[in-house]
Amino acid sequence: MPVSGLLRPVSSLADLLRACAAFAWRRRRLRIALLALLAALPLLGGGWLWLRSSPFVAVQRVHITGVSGPDAGAVEAALAQAARHMSTLDVSAGALRAAVAPLRVVSAVRVVPSFPHGLRIEVTEQLPVASLTAGGVRTAVAADGVVLGPALLSGSLPSISGSVVPVAGRRVSGASLLGDLTVLGAAPALLAKYVERVFTGAKGLTVAMRDGLLAYFGDDALAHAKWLSLARVLADSSSAGASYVDVRLPSHPAAGFPAGVSPPDAAASGTVGSSEPVGSSESTVASLAAGLSGGGAATSSTPSEPAGGATSTSGAPTEESEAASGETPSSGEATGSETAPSSSG
Repeated sequence: MPVSGLLRPVSSLADLLRACAAFAWRRRRLRIALLALLAALPLLGGGWLWLRSSPFVAVQRVHITGVSGPDAGAVEAALAQAARHMSTLDVSAGALRAAVAPLRVVSAVRVVPSFPHGLRIEVTEQLPVASLTAGGVRTAVAADGVVLGPALLSGSLPSISGSVVPVAGRRVSGASLLGDLTVLGAAPALLAKYVERVFTGAKGLTVAMRDGLLAYFGDDALAHAKWLSLARVLADSSSAGASYVDVRLPSHPAAGFPAGVSPPDAAASGTVGSSEPVGSSESTVASLAAGLSGGGAATSSTPSEPAGGATSTSGAPTEESEAASGETPSSGEATGSETAPSSSG
């Protein structure tokens, strides 16, 4: 296209503007209004700049939601301090994110101003779900693989192992390690507190509960469904005394029992456990079932912490202890019995 063709629209627009200006200039009132508007523009701009940082719209009330982790107090204090240097007409989400940048539990911040003095801050956390040990270093890790640092370690976190030394603030690598974290991140709060460690055994990804009960997940696929399936099995009285629960196929879970231990009759027993001494595996099942079987009661009461060693009721070593010693799981599990609890079908 020739240059004259490109300049034709520009020339037409210039002619239109000149015609409009000539029309306004020939009419006295319109001319005065136009001049007044041009004179007021700097004043209006300056007034807006003054208003957006004035005490009339200063942030005075800060409401923070979504904070519940171990650094909750520090997160709230940092956000509140940063927010009180803002106004509801001049909110900086970047400044709020910078204020909590050293606190790695915060993954996202959303800000909603409420004119004239309110500010709501919605925080998305990435809480620690495991204690990772790699290269002699222990650190807390979030479900998405972000390394949170040793400051967030606690005795209640389940343990996992890796081969690469973790760097705080970065994500771990490795399909197996990320699979462990995916499963732990999907765990319901009631069950998560009973998880001792996650490892890869003869039946794939295995969750070792405190006191020896094993849950075979196989892999991290359908993690939520597998946890729900495990919860249904543990809430069923027919699983009392089980040494492991296989949820690799969540629609058809199965509870396994040590050699010499017969599955209880679910129809004949109204509650999990009995007055007779029970092994550690049964103690774990009973404690978990006490919170799971009541539905709403699970959120209002805290199950007692199980005690005892990590052995099955028959005294045979469990897969957890054998994996820790580097041995292959024994055939004691194979000589036991396996049943699908009635309520899980």
